[in-house]
Amino acid sequence: MTKRQTFTKEFKLEAIRLLETSDKKGTEIARELGIRRNLLYKWQDEYNSKGERAFKGSGRTVTSVSKVDELKRENERLKEEVEILKKAAAYFARELK
Repeated sequence: MTKRQTFTKEFKLEAIRLLETSDKKGTEIARELGIRRNLLYKWQDEYNSKGERAFKGSGRTVTSVSKVDELKRENERLKEEVEILKKAAAYFARELK
């Protein structure tokens, strides 16, 4: 089984730039880059239709800054709770002696 190739956004944008500005044919550019010709044209179509939103990747993205802030507040609250539990455990352990 072969591993699927992945390409960075920068690589794709540069390939599109070469396709659009070079005098070379798409087949020749694709061969030089080590990719299939139809993939090069697929990238071009995606970029032309989506613009800067193209090639976001497959990872999760946080769409809102407020979500990040909410998670930071929750993280701080949980840290405080852990500290309280540690102090309570130490108190009760000392009482049992």
